[in-house]
Amino acid sequence: MTDDRQILDHPEISDIDASVAKIADEFRIGFEKVALIDRPAVTLFGSARVAEGSEPYESARAVGRRYARKVCFVRPAEGFVIFPGGFGTLDELYESLVLIQTGKVQHFPTILFDSNYWRDMVDWISDELVSAHMISPDDIELLHVTDDPDEAVRLVLECYEHRCADMPQTAAKEDAQ
Repeated sequence: MTDDRQILDHPEISDIDASVAKIADEFRIGFEKVALIDRPAVTLFGSARVAEGSEPYESARAVGRRYARKVCFVRPAEGFVIFPGGFGTLDELYESLVLIQTGKVQHFPTILFDSNYWRDMVDWISDELVSAHMISPDDIELLHVTDDPDEAVRLVLECYEHRCADMPQTAAKEDAQ
């Protein structure tokens, strides 16, 4: 992996070209690995700090097992299931929502697993961001909250059946693009 400090510490053009080449190689390798994944794929986000055997860990494994048992959530269904986590998980969650909201990626279901963990954040989004017109009221509907692995699977399957991923979210504001 490329160390970000190496990129930032060397402003000379030859160093920048070398850094860009390293990043491009990392992306190529990553894309090659992702291309090997048999579709469909559902991304599970959550903290690496969650202990094996804990409730969030076991819930993530339960969702993963239902993914495989349901013939990989039906081809080519895709979605995001977000388990409890910290800054990295929040970054992944919000990046996913921005990409969906702006139509940069397909409209995959975004499922927050563990209602107690996510309740305050979802309330804050509804109360503060919607009321301040920072997001549109429809944007809150991008989030689904559940405590049930079967419901997480059902939400992804329903999206597949209704082809919701084929309908990109339309940005409410021109500058949201």
